[in-house]
Amino acid sequence: MKKCLRYGALILLLWMPLIGNTGTITTPQVIAQTTSAALSCMRWMPVGICFWLRCSLFGCSVETSLKVGHYQPDAVVSSYNELGGNPWVEIRSTLGVAQQSAANGLLGSLLPVPIDSAGNRTEGGQGNKDHRNLVFRETDVIGHPVSSLSNIVASTGYLCNSQTTSFFPYFLSGLDALSWRMEIPEMFYPASLIPGLREIGTWPLQTWGGVYPRTGWTTQSEEPKAAAINAQRAGDIATRTGQPHIYVPITGGSSSGQRVWPPGPLVEDDPATGEWQMLLPKSEATCKVFGTNDLASLSGWGSGRVDAQGDYVWNLWRPYSCCQDRGIFLFNVDWINYPP
Repeated sequence: MKKCLRYGALILLLWMPLIGNTGTITTPQVIAQTTSAALSCMRWMPVGICFWLRCSLFGCSVETSLKVGHYQPDAVVSSYNELGGNPWVEIRSTLGVAQQSAANGLLGSLLPVPIDSAGNRTEGGQGNKDHRNLVFRETDVIGHPVSSLSNIVASTGYLCNSQTTSFFPYFLSGLDALSWRMEIPEMFYPASLIPGLREIGTWPLQTWGGVYPRTGWTTQSEEPKAAAINAQRAGDIATRTGQPHIYVPITGGSSSGQRVWPPGPLVEDDPATGEWQMLLPKSEATCKVFGTNDLASLSGWGSGRVDAQGDYVWNLWRPYSCCQDRGIFLFNVDWINYPP
C-alpha cells in the first residue's frame, strides 16, 4: 500500500506542471497583490545623508536630508497568447482593439505568418508542422497602478519618485509586430548568435533561455519559463534607450522636490537591477530574478504556475534611492550601497 502511495505521489509531482489555472486580473487585484508583497519586495532602508546649500537674503547654510533606498513596482508585464488579449482586464479593454488594428493594418501584409498567431506555432506557412517547444507570445509593459501614487507620497521624503506613469504603455508587442515576430534586426546581435551571452540562468550548467533575440519566439519546454523569458526581454527593451523597437523607454532622473538615483537598465540574473513578482496565474508575495536552477527538482520551477490559456502577469520591482530637496545639492554620503 505504501509503495502504491509513493508511486502515486511521484506521478502527481510529474504531472503538476501540466495542471494549471486560467483567469484574468483586474487593477484592484494588481494593487492588492502588490500590497501583500510590499514587506518582502520593497526593502526600504536609510542608506545615507544628502547635503544641500540653502541661501536667503540673510546668508547661506548647509542643510541635510535623509537618503533612503527601496524597491518599488514600476511596471506590470504581461505575457499572453492572443493579440490584444492582455489578461489585465482594464488594459485589454482600452488597448486591445488598438493593438489589433495597428498590427493588422500596418504590418499584417508584410509578415509571412498570421498576425494573430500565438501559442505553440512555428514560423512559416500552414504546411509546416508545429514544433512542440517553439512558443510565441505577445508581451506588454504597462506603468504600474501605484506608480503615480508613489510620486504623491514621495513629498514626505520617505519614498522615491518612480520613473513610470500609471497605466502608460511603454511596450506593446502588437505595435512592435515586425521586430517582435521577425527578429529583425535582433537576429544579427552577437548575443543572438553566440551561446552563453545574455543567458537567463547559470550557463552552461543550466539556462532557461537567452535574452536575445528579444522577440516573442522562445524555445522552452516549460510554458511558464517561456513566458518569463518574454517578460525579461520586454523589460530589457523598455528600460533602455535607442533600441530597434517601437516603444517608449522608461527613463527619468531627479524630479521636483527630490534628488533621485534611479535604477539602471534591467539585467538578467541581477537583482540589483530588478526583480519579479508573479501575479497570474499564481499570486506570489515574494520577488526574485528569473533563472532558478531546478534541475534537482522533480516538479520544476513551473509547477503550479501553468495557466491553461497561456496568460501570465508579473510585477517588475526596481531599486531606487533618493533624498528630499533642501536647496542646491552639494554631495551625499552613503553608509551602505543600495541595493545591498
